Amino acid sequence: MLEIDAVTCTKQDRCLFDSLSFTLHAGQIMQIEGPNGAGKTSLLRIIAGFARADEGQIRYNSTDIRDDYDSFAADLLFIGHKTGVNQQLSAYENVQHWLMVHGAQADEEEVYTLLAKLGLIGLEDVPVRTLSAGQQRRVALVRLWLNQAKLWVLDEPFTALDKKGVAMLQTQFQSHLDKGGAILLTTHQDLTAHFAQLQTLALEYRL
Repeated sequence: MLEIDAVTCTKQDRCLFDSLSFTLHAGQIMQIEGPNGAGKTSLLRIIAGFARADEGQIRYNSTDIRDDYDSFAADLLFIGHKTGVNQQLSAYENVQHWLMVHGAQADEEEVYTLLAKLGLIGLEDVPVRTLSAGQQRRVALVRLWLNQAKLWVLDEPFTALDKKGVAMLQTQFQSHLDKGGAILLTTHQDLTAHFAQLQTLALEYRL
């Protein structure tokens, strides 16, 4: 599904990684590890097409993402370290906005059922800015239940989540993998669930 071919990234005259190559197939999850400053977020942004590598190629289904980015983007769900939610809108309004932007559909009952599952019922109509960090993270992660993207690229998705939230998120990961999806994520926390198709990639901090 995803091929990273000899990718090199330099920031402020420091090489973060050089000639990095790996593949990610349908049904696989890859955890990228490494200390702060090792280039984890930079790598995810390059893979998502938000930044360019100094050298190398990113291919999706054997096609360079730059040659058909629209098709790649339609199959990509990217959630960064920041929540990416509109602080002025409520959780319900954020969900409705995402559905509209992505051309997806969900009736009101489905949306409220999902918000309840994520522990947001009773908070669905208040501005997101009034919620705790963990609750805001849950609002951001609603997208994992509401999209058809095959490739998930997630930067520190467990940030601010409690143990119950982490466990629920990993259950959703497995559901996505079982449907033939693939996941690439960074996290400072160990995955507590067992994933048969787990790969790990360790980046080192380079001086």
